Amino acid sequence: MLTRDHQSHSATIVLLIGAVFCLVTLVARLGAFHLPGNHQGYAPQQPIAFSHRLHASELLIDCKYCHHGAPVSRHAGIPASSVCMNCHSIVTDTFGSVRAEDELAKEENRKARRMVSAELQKLYDSLALDEELKPRAGQTPKPIEWIKVHNLPDFVYFNHSTHMNAQVACQRCHGAVETMERVSQVEPLSMGWCVNCHRTVNHIGVAGNPVDASLDCGACHY
Repeated sequence: MLTRDHQSHSATIVLLIGAVFCLVTLVARLGAFHLPGNHQGYAPQQPIAFSHRLHASELLIDCKYCHHGAPVSRHAGIPASSVCMNCHSIVTDTFGSVRAEDELAKEENRKARRMVSAELQKLYDSLALDEELKPRAGQTPKPIEWIKVHNLPDFVYFNHSTHMNAQVACQRCHGAVETMERVSQVEPLSMGWCVNCHRTVNHIGVAGNPVDASLDCGACHY
C-alpha cells in the first residue's frame, strides 16, 4: 500500500510529464520545434529583392565574385555595396525599361531620362547617392542590413575555404541558388546530415578526387 508521500511523489511526476507533453505539443503545433540549425524552407524577405536567378543563372556571375571570402576564409562574406556598384553605377534598371524609355524619348524628341528600378533605388539610397549617382551633401551612407539565411549553432565550426578547396560545389550545401529569386535554406544542415556527407565522400570522393573528410567530433566542435 502506497504511503501519502509516495502518492504525492507519483502525482508530481505525472503532472510534470503532462506539462512537458503539453509544452512539446504546443511548440510543435506552432512550427517552432526544430533541432539546432534545422530550418529548412527558411526564406526571409531581404531589404533588397536581389535575384540570384538573374545574376547567377542568366548573367552567369560567379558566386565568388560577390562572396569572395569563400575560397580563402571561414566565412563566405556578404558583398559590400561598392561591389554592387561595379555594375550598377551603369546598369540602373532592366534592359526592357531602358529600351522603352529610349524609344519614347526619340518619339518625343527629347533626351532619355535615367531609369532606376525601385530595388536599385534602395541601393543608391543606402549609399546616399543623388539622381546623378553622386554623393548627397550632408548624408552618410548606411550599410544594407542583409538577413543571414544559413545559420549554424554557435557551437559549430564550419570553414568555407576548406570545402571550396576540396571542390565541394556551393549547391551541395546551399541548394540550386542560381534558380532562386529569394534564397531559402534547402538542406537541414544538421549534424547527421554533415556526418553522412563526410562518410559518403570518403567513399566516392569529390569531383573525381579522393578526400579524407574528418569524422572526428573535434573537427567541428572545439
